[in-house]
Amino acid sequence: MEQRDVDGAPGGRAMGEQPLARMMRERGLSNHDLVAAAARPITHKLVMRAARGRRLTLHSKALVVEAFNRATGGCFRAADLFDY
Repeated sequence: MEQRDVDGAPGGRAMGEQPLARMMRERGLSNHDLVAAAARPITHKLVMRAARGRRLTLHSKALVVEAFNRATGGCFRAADLFDY
């Protein structure tokens, strides 16, 4: 039988809700706020997947971290926003 993860995706790609989602809630940020703040184009779908814990490439993670830092004025690292 094929292994499935939390969201039903095969191969164990979902890591559960990430610290990014909690930090966005605490600051009252929406997915759109990160998309609007991004210096390089990112999609709402990418931010949603990042917050829900879908495993991202290093490049995609870097885009999300950059957008989060621009939206908050902070200086966070990927390790602060992601558990994996």
